[in-house]
This record gives sequence, structure tokens and C-alpha cells, in this order.
Amino acid sequence: MFPVADSVPDSEAEKLSDEAIADIVQNMSSPVEISVILQAMEVPFSAEYLASTQGVERLTTNFQKAVMLGIYGADLGYLNMYEKTGGSIDVLTTIKYLADGLRVGQYFDFETLKRLSINSSNLDSLLLLSVRSYNKIDEYLRDNGRGSVSALMIAGVWIEGQYLATQVVAKFPDKMLRDRIGEQKIILNDLLMLLRPYRNTGTEYSSFFSMMEEISAAYRDIRITYRLGEPETVEQDGRLVMIQHEESIVEMTDEQLSNVARLTLEARNKLISGL
Repeated sequence: MFPVADSVPDSEAEKLSDEAIADIVQNMSSPVEISVILQAMEVPFSAEYLASTQGVERLTTNFQKAVMLGIYGADLGYLNMYEKTGGSIDVLTTIKYLADGLRVGQYFDFETLKRLSINSSNLDSLLLLSVRSYNKIDEYLRDNGRGSVSALMIAGVWIEGQYLATQVVAKFPDKMLRDRIGEQKIILNDLLMLLRPYRNTGTEYSSFFSMMEEISAAYRDIRITYRLGEPETVEQDGRLVMIQHEESIVEMTDEQLSNVARLTLEARNKLISGL
């Protein structure tokens, strides 16, 4: 029997459609995408960015397990992109422990992921299987009335990716990475929509939601505009299709970036210390 906070009566939840939730999940900035940018910048790997896997047994509530499952998932993506096999196995073991604790371990192919981690030549397969495992867990949780756990897992992935990006950009200033951080304003609005139905289900959740709202408030005056680029004609299924490209323009001051980074760091550190 799962704790009450795992599920929310329909009368209390502001229901989002499955399509809306799928779109939000799809638009989340993948830690793998961030890692690709870091590699293009030739930023060296740093283990200091990773959440410690020590003392994982102290995570006793489903809230803690779900958030940390997301955080460790982001760390796994970072490790895999830099082909850090030893660290990947440690994080994989921790993820499996948490997934079993949430009773979703059956969707996590630990043995295959472990084998692929050891053989770095299978990086593409490893990344695909990692993402697929998380997608299956997310789908199972939502289908079984445990949307709050799913939302926390997704939020954990986001907060760790955001933490990684903001920490790196402070040491290695880069326009592309800076713009990605600015664009999270839109993603964070979607994420808050995903979390909002569950914000009153317990003190852990309400505290977390307040922290996420603080980060969102720091984004308030950051401006994002879009400019249409040149349309491109491509062939799809034997037909010519025109694709309209657009470019985002992010206006964010150093002070605004610093404030977002500070609040992200505070939220992330509270989560990994058990809130």
C-alpha cells in the first residue's frame, strides 16, 4: 500500500491531459543535451558536480526517493557522456535501489545498463536505454494514479541539469549554455504546472513547490523573443515538406543569471540533504 501522498483525488488535482504532460516531459532540457554542449565547449569532466551516492538508505519517504531518482538520472547522463564507467556503475546501483523502493524497478533494465556502461563503445545504446527506462517509469506511475511521484522524478532531472549548467557557466562563460539556461524560464513554467496539483499533499511537497516558485520568480524579468529563420524544404516519406525554423533570443543580465544560479544551488542542496 502506497502512502496517501502518492495519489491525489480528482477533486483536488488540476488535471492536465496526457498529451499536455507528454509535451512537458518531451520539452524538458535533457542533461544529455547539456552534456553535449559542455563537451562542445571542451569543459573537462568534474566529479564535484555529482550528487553523492553515500547514505542513500536514509531516503525513507517516496518524496525523497522520487526526487533523487531524477537527480541521479541526470548525473547518469552526465557520466555516460564523458564515458566515466566506474561512476556510472555506482550511480546505476543507487538508481536501481531507489526504483525498487518505489516499486518501479521492473522497468529498469539494470543488468543491460550495467553491461553497456562497462563497454563505452555502446554509448548510444546506453543513452537510449537509460532514457527509455525513465520514460517507462514515468508512464507506469501516471497510468497507476501516482502522478505526484512521476512529477517529482521529472523535477529532479530538471533541477540537476539546471544545477550542472549554472555551475559550469560560472566557470566557463559561454553564450549557447547561457541561452539554454535562460530558455528554462518556459520549461520551468510547464514544470510548475505539472507539480501544482500536488503542492498541498504534504510538507515536503509544499516546501519543494515554494522553492521552484522562487526560481521561477527570478526568471520573471528575463526576456525571450523569437525570430523566424529561413524556411527549409526537406523530403519526408517521398514528399517535400517545408520546415520553418525559429531562433530564440534571450535577454538576461549577469545579475539575473547569478540569482537563478544561487536559487538553483540552494534548492538542489536542500533536496540532496533530504529537504
